[in-house]
Amino acid sequence: MKKIGIIGGGQLGKMMTLEAKNMGFYVIVLDPTPGSPAGQVADEQIVAGFFDSEKIEELVKNSDVITYDLEHIDVQTLKRLYDEGYRIHPSPYILEIIQDKFAQKEFLRKKGIPVPRYKLVRNLESDVRDFGFPAVQKARRGGYDGRGVFIIKNEGDLENALGGETYLEEFVEIEKELAVMVARNEKGEIACYPVVEMYFDEDVNICDTVIAPAKIDERESRIARDIAVGVVEALEGVGIFGIEMFLTKQGEILVNEIAPRPHNSGHYTIEACVTSQFEQHIRSIMNLPLGSTKLLAPAVMVNLLGEKGHYGKPALVGLEEALAIEGLSLHFYGKKETRPYRKMGHFTVVDDSVEKALEKALKAKKILRVVSEEGAMCQR
Repeated sequence: MKKIGIIGGGQLGKMMTLEAKNMGFYVIVLDPTPGSPAGQVADEQIVAGFFDSEKIEELVKNSDVITYDLEHIDVQTLKRLYDEGYRIHPSPYILEIIQDKFAQKEFLRKKGIPVPRYKLVRNLESDVRDFGFPAVQKARRGGYDGRGVFIIKNEGDLENALGGETYLEEFVEIEKELAVMVARNEKGEIACYPVVEMYFDEDVNICDTVIAPAKIDERESRIARDIAVGVVEALEGVGIFGIEMFLTKQGEILVNEIAPRPHNSGHYTIEACVTSQFEQHIRSIMNLPLGSTKLLAPAVMVNLLGEKGHYGKPALVGLEEALAIEGLSLHFYGKKETRPYRKMGHFTVVDDSVEKALEKALKAKKILRVVSEEGAMCQR
């Protein structure tokens, strides 16, 4: 039985593990949290941090193939082991580019992939004046789920700007935020999923809702898919990649950023496509034939975020009422603690049309809430 090692035991690792187990693989997860979501369903969990070089090496040497469910990990150890001949997908050299968002932009630009105008920050005050207001300041490393992004509208905003290594990006007038999942195996076979549109919680800039397929015309869909495939081909990546894009008010499609793993925008594929993004990732890294990406039904996915003011052991409110909605499937991740805006689960609604699915999803969104057990007791 071949062994897959996964660095990261969160919800993405959990859903990868479930698919890997369905396909007959043995799964070892590395995560610092004992009994992590992925650790609950894997064959083994190594309890260790993402920069614990010794334990990462142990995982790599005890697995046939290594992958990961997050980017903020020890890329230097992985590069050394990759160079020694161990199979790590996507390559740690790709991960190194993606970890640094400025390097990612430079790579894409040099490969002819359309991206927003950008500039490295050396002296923020003078750089932003030269670049022009408004500008989006982004952290080069570590930012995700709305963190590491600051909009500088005028000089008065400079006092609240981000510290550390950053770059500036043009403030794009966005018509829609799009995403495409693309998979590639070692043979170079490619599978591309439909274009979806993402909506974000404005308070914290976290993906809130995903609509599949995106409500765009055929030409825009073709361009977005071609760009997404071009990104993965340029990287020569193996695995599944989430390509986030902007459709501008001027009709341009620009790449925002790349996720070298299954992505929030691809969760809908579990119910709505022939092959889920998680199964496709396992097929890709194990160099198996890729599955069909056909959309079986329109779908809307909604993230279940921890409620404001709630911390501690999670409780899900509204389960019975939500499950009475036809076409709804629920995924609760098994995280041990909730906190405000933490991704605790998601649900997907499939129906005959996007409009019907969206109507049901919005109804369910009002019903399902993730609170703390203590908070749930107070509400009874």
